[in-house]
Amino acid sequence: MRAASELPYKYNLRFVWMISLIAAMGGLLFGYDWVVVGGARPFYEPYFGLNSPALQGWGASSALVGCLIGAMVSGGLSDKFGRKRLLILAGVLFTISAIGTGLAGDFFWFNLFRILGGVGIGLASNLSPMYIAEVSPAALRGRLVSFNQLTIVIGVLLAQTVNWLISLNDSLLPDNATTAMILESWNGQVGWRWMFAAETVPALCFVGLMFLVPESPRWLIKNGRDAAARRILVRLGGKEYADFEVEDIKQTIATSEIARVNFRDLLEPRLAKVILIGVILALYQQWCGINVIFYYASDIFQAAGFDIKDVMLNIVITGVVNLFFTFVAIGTVDRVGRKVLMLIGSAGLALSYAMLGFSFYTGASGGLVVALTVTAIAFYAFSLAPVTWVLLSEIFPNRIRGAAMSVAVFSLWVGCLTLSYSFPSLNLNLGSAYTFWLYGAICLAGFFYVLIVLPETKGKSLEDIEREW
Repeated sequence: MRAASELPYKYNLRFVWMISLIAAMGGLLFGYDWVVVGGARPFYEPYFGLNSPALQGWGASSALVGCLIGAMVSGGLSDKFGRKRLLILAGVLFTISAIGTGLAGDFFWFNLFRILGGVGIGLASNLSPMYIAEVSPAALRGRLVSFNQLTIVIGVLLAQTVNWLISLNDSLLPDNATTAMILESWNGQVGWRWMFAAETVPALCFVGLMFLVPESPRWLIKNGRDAAARRILVRLGGKEYADFEVEDIKQTIATSEIARVNFRDLLEPRLAKVILIGVILALYQQWCGINVIFYYASDIFQAAGFDIKDVMLNIVITGVVNLFFTFVAIGTVDRVGRKVLMLIGSAGLALSYAMLGFSFYTGASGGLVVALTVTAIAFYAFSLAPVTWVLLSEIFPNRIRGAAMSVAVFSLWVGCLTLSYSFPSLNLNLGSAYTFWLYGAICLAGFFYVLIVLPETKGKSLEDIEREW
């Protein structure tokens, strides 16, 4: 049987792109909520009196507890209630979190609302790429799922820019401001609240636009709603495409599993290898270390000799580089392939971290640290960041994709939580040089894992990937 990508279908590209970009707005909110804390840290930490690595680590990483919860429940809930409803719920949680964090009167409520937003991140990080993969033609899937990473990066840059612009409103704050000065400043009392609350606008837009998006046709078929799925597939690629896809999808879904999530299937020997690859890729994307730059950029740049205003500007620069090289991924992932990009990114990160660690070891500061930091971000932005999400959305079988994806995304957020929480202690006890050398060693190990284990999925339909694996 020919793959769907090999058949001469005339796709309704406007419709495909529209629903994919709306779903990818979940990635934008994910990126904003995930990174906004990094730019707000210099201001909310004095406000709440966070003066120990443990408290600072908890403030920066508490949302990740919610990410774990969201990722853990997203598989079962999305397989039961559908991708669309859960994405709408994620948007509602982002809205509540943005308002609540901005109004928080003490550290307890701050973390509670951050955790609530984290649940939204856990849902969106799982469901946005999975939904896009399930509605995309095979020949465009890598590019479309990579657009979810692009919106994550746009959300990251939006948060960094909002943080920077809000911080500029406090003209009375000197460049060499002390903690006491920051605490008494407008930013230390009010400005950081607006950094979080600004997310309310895109969150409400996402909730409204999601009502225009159809349900995933693969989820509909899995739940025995073939007619509804066929209508959506006709809109995506015409009648012939719909006929082929409905039959192809049904062949990969066991009749006994229709409308039922069975997590024990994840332990079947024939699926164990795929699940393990997904979990390792998810952990690797986090343990490669790049997210400490987003969470703790202020600490890294201050250690390199920059004052607080220059730190905020440098954070924006990292976001611009991140955005630019995400476009590189979008333009190459369906032509060059997933595996090649992962190999280039892993090698580049390992080398960048080796040089960054050496610069801290020798006491270098200023522009060199910024250059090496943005180089590391560039390698990450066109490789591990988008390609991991593409692979996770592709490699799991139709009938258990929700459950398997939730296991992988749960693992990803475990990796992110342990990375983010451990960095202040690692940086204090090992020093910046040895900490980045540790991340470099992880990237080197990741390079060889990708080289030896990871297969290529470029240009294959989800059903073809399932049959081959």
